Order: sequence, then structure tokens, then C-alpha cells
Amino acid sequence: MTVVGVLGTIHNPELREKYHCPLALYESIITEFKPDIICGEVHPLSWQKYLKDRTDKGYWGEPASEYWELIFPLCENNNIEFVPIDWFELDVWNQFDPFGGYAEEQRAELQQIDDEWFLKQMSTYEAGSIPFNSVEFDEMTRLKYEWLNQINPTAHNIRWVVRNQIMIQRVKNIMDSNQGKRILCIVGADHNYVFQEALTKEPIQLVYPLR
Repeated sequence: MTVVGVLGTIHNPELREKYHCPLALYESIITEFKPDIICGEVHPLSWQKYLKDRTDKGYWGEPASEYWELIFPLCENNNIEFVPIDWFELDVWNQFDPFGGYAEEQRAELQQIDDEWFLKQMSTYEAGSIPFNSVEFDEMTRLKYEWLNQINPTAHNIRWVVRNQIMIQRVKNIMDSNQGKRILCIVGADHNYVFQEALTKEPIQLVYPLR
């Protein structure tokens, strides 16, 4: 049977240090899972740029630092196939700002609420064996995105719903063509609950959290 794992990461190095999820932890978890394939939150165009030039760091800070510093080298050194699964369109992304259309004062208020949601998410870091891979974190994250949907349903649909649907479909494509393999999905921790809900419905052995 195909085994699919989900590992949610924190992209920011300072936050990884603050909340006790260093790259060494991610490396040990990945090594324990022994993936044949890693599906990562990397845009296909960035992946192609990386293959042509290992010094090309992409754009918009994408891919996140854990890919450059850990995941790409780990795949190369251990013969693990890497598949980019992220999706967004740079030419229209900013037009779907979740706080777009609000006056400056309202935007500031909404941003403050968004920051409060982030702190609530971070407060769950001690739940579970892997920081931000837990029922507590996932439930807080779900509530945050329900709030964002209320603020701007159109932006939420494009930036969150559609993006996740495409990412998950790319994982399903890999599953279909690699039956019986061990596939690890590495995404920002906010995506955990969406991936878990979708992949639970598939005829696979889903492993989440990984510890």
C-alpha cells in the first residue's frame, strides 16, 4: 500500500529557533519516514530554476529556507525524488489581497486581528511531539482561515482553497503513478489540516503527525 506522510514546517528561521523546531528536527523526522518521494511546497518554476542554477534562490523568498538548507540537499544525497507542488500566479496574486478593498484604518485593524490569530497558532507549539503538527494547532489554524473567508471570500478562495486543491491534486497525481511508494508531503504547517482532510479519503496509509 502507498504510504503518505504530512510534515508541516515553519518557514522562518528565527521562529523555528524560538519554537524549538530546528532543521535538525525536520531532518531526523524525514530520515525516520524514509521517503521515496518528497512533494514540497515549491513552485514548479522555482524548481526548474534551481535545477539549472543551484544558486538561484527563486523570488518572493520562495522556496522557503528549509528547502535550500535541508530538503534539496537531503534529496540529492539520498536519492529521494523531489516533486514541486505549490501553485500561485505572480501576475495576479497581489490582486487577491485578503484585506484588499478595505480603507487604511480598517486594514490596520484587520492586520492586528490577523497578528493575534498568528500568536494563537504559535501558542500551541508544545502540543504534540512535533511543534505545529497537532490537533490543537490545526484547529486554531482552521478557525483563522474561517475568519479570513468571512473577511474576503474571493481572496480566500484563490489564495487558500484553490491553491490547496491544486497542491493536493499534484500529490494525488504522484500517488497514482507511484503506487506502493513512501511519499512525504512537506508543506507550511498551516496546510496540515487541509492535506489531512483530503488525503484521509484516499486508498492509502496516511501518517500524520509523523510522531
